[in-house]
Amino acid sequence: MIRARRAPAPRGPRRHARLLPRALTGLALVLLVTATGSSCGTGDRAGAGSPTGAPVDRHGTEYASGTLRVLASSELADMAPVLDAAGKATGITVRPTYAGTLDAVERLASGEADRAFDAVWLSSNDYLRLRPDTAKKITGETPIMTSPVALGLRPAALARLGWNPADVTWSQLHRAVADGKLTYGMTDPKRSNSGFSALVSVASGLSGAQAALTEQDVAGATPRLKEFFTGQKLTSGSSGWLASAYARRTDVDALVNYESVLLSAPGKLTVIRPKDGVVTADYPLTLLTSARPEAKEAAGRLTAYLRTPEAQRRITETTLRRPVVAGVVPAAALARDPRRELPFPGSRAVADGLLDAYDNTLRRPSRTVYVLDTSGSMAGERLDRLKSALTELTGDFRDREEVTLMPFGSSVKQGEVRTHAVDPAAPAAALDAIRADSRRLSASGGTAIYSSLQEAYRFLGKTRGDTFTSVVLMTDGGNTNGEPATAFDAFYRSLPAAQQRTPVFPILFGDSDRGELDHIAGLTGGKLFDATRGSLDGAFEEIRGYQ
Repeated sequence: MIRARRAPAPRGPRRHARLLPRALTGLALVLLVTATGSSCGTGDRAGAGSPTGAPVDRHGTEYASGTLRVLASSELADMAPVLDAAGKATGITVRPTYAGTLDAVERLASGEADRAFDAVWLSSNDYLRLRPDTAKKITGETPIMTSPVALGLRPAALARLGWNPADVTWSQLHRAVADGKLTYGMTDPKRSNSGFSALVSVASGLSGAQAALTEQDVAGATPRLKEFFTGQKLTSGSSGWLASAYARRTDVDALVNYESVLLSAPGKLTVIRPKDGVVTADYPLTLLTSARPEAKEAAGRLTAYLRTPEAQRRITETTLRRPVVAGVVPAAALARDPRRELPFPGSRAVADGLLDAYDNTLRRPSRTVYVLDTSGSMAGERLDRLKSALTELTGDFRDREEVTLMPFGSSVKQGEVRTHAVDPAAPAAALDAIRADSRRLSASGGTAIYSSLQEAYRFLGKTRGDTFTSVVLMTDGGNTNGEPATAFDAFYRSLPAAQQRTPVFPILFGDSDRGELDHIAGLTGGKLFDATRGSLDGAFEEIRGYQ
C-alpha cells in the first residue's frame, strides 16, 4: 500500500491526491525462502521441453506436481513447521516468496504475481479488495487464523501508568502519549499491514466512528492523531527489525503490532487489546484466477488440511495466532475476552487519504544523511546508477523531511555537502535542488568509509530535533583511507546515548565488503540492504520504510 512515487518533474503542492500504491523494486525487497529443492511453474504447456526435460509453462518455468507457489506476508515465515507437517500429510510442497503485505498487493496489481505465483497468502485482503485491478485477480479466499493489532507494554511502564490491561482504550493511550507518559514503536503503514491496521485502529478509536472510517472521521480526529504519533519513536519496514531495535532502546515503552508478534518479542510484554476495538488480520490463503488447474486442486487440499483441528492446534501453539475453527482452544498465552472488530475503511480514497495524512502530516518528520561513495572506483556506470537512484528517490521524500547529501572520496567532500528540507507549501524547490545536486556528483579519490560516517554523526549532533534520524551509507568498496574500523567503533561508543540511537543503513553495492557493512549495521542498530542482488534504487527505496 505504497503511495505513488512523486515524479521527477516539478510538482505542485497538491500532490496528496496522488495516492496509487507503488511496488518496491529489486530482489532486495523480497526474501525467497524455498521449502525444498523442487521447482515449479504454471502448467499451460505441459509436455513442452526444458533443459531438464521437465514440463514448462508459457513463461519457460519448470513446475513440479504437488507444488504451490505462494506470495506470502513476511511474518508467515513462522509457519514453516506447520507447512512441513502439511507437506507430509498432503504431499503438497509450499514454495513461499516472502514480501511485505502491502508490497505484495502491488506485485499482484502489476501482473507480476500472475506469472510467478499460484496463490497469495497475506495478513489481510481488505485493501486488495478495494482495488479493481487486484480484486479481479483473486478467488477462493480461505481464512486460516487470526491475530489482532495490539499494544505490547514493558512491565515497568505498565506499573508506572497503573493500568488494568483489560480496560485500556485508544483514547487512554492517546492521553498518555499527549501527557508525555508513553512512547512506542510501529511499522510503516505504507509497507506493512500491521502498521496500516494500527493506523486504522487508532483513527477509528480516536474519531469515535461507529462504522467504516470516512474522510470526515479522519479530519475530525486529526488533531488527536497528530498528538498520538508524537509518541512514535521507532519506525520500520518490518516487524522483525522493529523488535530488534526496540530491544536496544530503553526510552521506548511499547510496540504496536500483531498480538502474535508481541507475544513472541524478546522480553515479557503485557499485551493490551484496546477494549474499544481492534483491526484483526485473518490470513486468507487466496488463489489467483490465473493459477493452473493442478495448483487449484493442490490449494484446495492444503487449505482443507490447515483448517483441520490438528493443524489449527499446531498453528495456535506454534505461532500464537488464534484458530478459526470452532472447538479448537487458543494457545494459553492468548486472552479469551472478546473485542469489537473495527471495520476497514469503506473506500480506497479514505484508505489512501489516511496513509497520505500519516506520511506528510501526522508522523514525526525524517532527517537523513546520505553518505555517498563518490571515489574513483565509482566512475562511469556505477556513478550513473547512483545518480539515477537518487533522482528516482526524490519522488518518495515526505513533507517536512530534511535530506543531506554527503559525498565522500578520500574524505568527505565538504564543498559538495548540501542539506534540503521539503517545505509542504513548496516541495518542488527542495526536490529540484536534490536532483541537481545528484547530477553534479563526480568520482574521485579513495574510500574513507569510517571517517565519513564520523562526519555524518558530527553533523547530526550539531542540531537536535524531534525527528526519525538515520544515516544511509552507500559504498562500492572497502575502506582505503582515513580512520580504521576500530576508530569508528570507539567514536560511536563515545557518543551520547541519544546519538547512539541513530542507526546506519549500509547498502552493499559493487565490490563493497559485506563484513565491514554488516559490522556497521550491527554496531549502530541499523540493517544491511543488498543492491548486488537487485537494483540500487530498489535498495534506497526499501530503506524508506525505516526512516
